[in-house]
Amino acid sequence: MSAPNPKLRRKVIAIYKELLHLGKSYPMGGLAYVRPRLHSAFMANAGLRDEAEIRKGIERAEFVKKEIEAL
Repeated sequence: MSAPNPKLRRKVIAIYKELLHLGKSYPMGGLAYVRPRLHSAFMANAGLRDEAEIRKGIERAEFVKKEIEAL
């Protein structure tokens, strides 16, 4: 089992931080509502090693980011 691509790792961390930042202004309870759900969603995919699967996860996170921004 090899380590994930460092560039993808940086992207995952960056999108996580962006979603946390957006969660501060989330209408349904703010950061207290968003943080545990975000953490569990990312931890559910923490074991991914296939770059294609990691890229799919990043795309999903980008979609969620756009949805939160639209609120």
